[in-house]
Amino acid sequence: MTDHPHPPAALFPTRAERARLDDFLTRELPRANARIAQGSVVPTFDLASFKQELAGFDFCTPRPLDELLSWSIAQLEHGIVHMTHPRYFGLFNPAPTFPAECADRIVGALNPQLATWTTAPAAVEIEAHVLKAVALRAGLPANAVGHCTSGGSEANSTALLCALTRANPRFAIEGTRAFAGTPVFYISADSHLAWLKIAHQTGIGRAAAHLVPTDGRGQMDADALLSALSEDRARGCVPVMIVATAGTTNAGMIDPLERCAAIAREAALWYHVDAAWGGALIASDRRRGALAGMEHADSITIDAHKWFATTMGCGMFMTRHANILSSVFHVSTTFMPSNIVHLDPYVTTAQWSRRFLGLRLFLSLACAGWQGYGDHVERSIALMAALKEELGARGWTIANDSQLAVLCIVPPPGYPDVRTLVNRVIASGHAWMAAAKLEGRDVVRICLTHGEATPQDIFELVGALSAAM
Repeated sequence: MTDHPHPPAALFPTRAERARLDDFLTRELPRANARIAQGSVVPTFDLASFKQELAGFDFCTPRPLDELLSWSIAQLEHGIVHMTHPRYFGLFNPAPTFPAECADRIVGALNPQLATWTTAPAAVEIEAHVLKAVALRAGLPANAVGHCTSGGSEANSTALLCALTRANPRFAIEGTRAFAGTPVFYISADSHLAWLKIAHQTGIGRAAAHLVPTDGRGQMDADALLSALSEDRARGCVPVMIVATAGTTNAGMIDPLERCAAIAREAALWYHVDAAWGGALIASDRRRGALAGMEHADSITIDAHKWFATTMGCGMFMTRHANILSSVFHVSTTFMPSNIVHLDPYVTTAQWSRRFLGLRLFLSLACAGWQGYGDHVERSIALMAALKEELGARGWTIANDSQLAVLCIVPPPGYPDVRTLVNRVIASGHAWMAAAKLEGRDVVRICLTHGEATPQDIFELVGALSAAM
């Protein structure tokens, strides 16, 4: 008989003990978020003291879990930039929807494995259903397929792999040696430069990512794109993909989607739309026209963990070419319980073991509907318009003209330079924003992602900017 007849109680407590600890988290997490909303947006902890405490965890002496839960909540309450704070006006990270939080608790408890359909048929079908709905809403045909990813970078990497494989099917076996010339693709100079890392990872090299100049407003210059295509072909390069960005990181600008689609079609190139941030406009009947041209895409990236406000990280990749997607990732192995093309996620995605990410958006979308998400998006845009009007009246220069909830501004005379100004606001703890560049000009970048931000938060942001003078 084994010397260990019972599982470790610390790792597998009784049901009663689990219920007690679950109740503890259910009480304490909302209390922590309430304190966060009234406190500093930025970390307020003492690093030296924290490191000393952390060093005390030698993992030799067990500690009670409820004590550890309290400690963990306290450290995160004081030791991170709070993207759940209503005055976090920074990058695209949101305060998550409550249904998405619930989804994480369900998935964490049941822990389904989405590598194959046979091991988690309900989960795979739910994820496929919500991705199909998003793809249709984005304008892709009914036979489009999609899957959740770790984030936009993985989704965009999938697009490049699909483009390379369609351009030359032998790429899957031979890599870049299959091409007669250097494969290249095109992105806006103001796009998310994770594309450089993606080019490196796919083996074609960072130099293969050709940055197309912008038009003076932060959008890709379509004429410059045409010139780059012609010049590259004359040099013996092999263009494979055009990427249009729907919501640039710095300024929330949307590249000329229709024109890019037409150029890609004429050149027989894969057309990808990176709508990681701006793709949420599809939820709004009033605003979705800003994405006209996206429906022509061969593939689309939208991050659910950005404006759709699910928990981190939850990207989405969608394509009209199911056969290309399966040819990119298909593999056959005897130890897997199935190998169903178009159904088993491990043969249609870069990941093998996969967390059930799609439940986050499924629950949120099922609760709110497209109308609810449309209201969420429009509310952010309306609050940003109010901020734009207020700052414009105070002499600030508006540097961008975005249809999204992103505002780039330049302070009036008498204020410190942009980076000093931003650092002062962040140091105050009253708000968080970023310093960025738009068309070579330093700007204060303000982005509204919090679904519960109010006009009062806008008023306090204006006050924080004024106090930083």
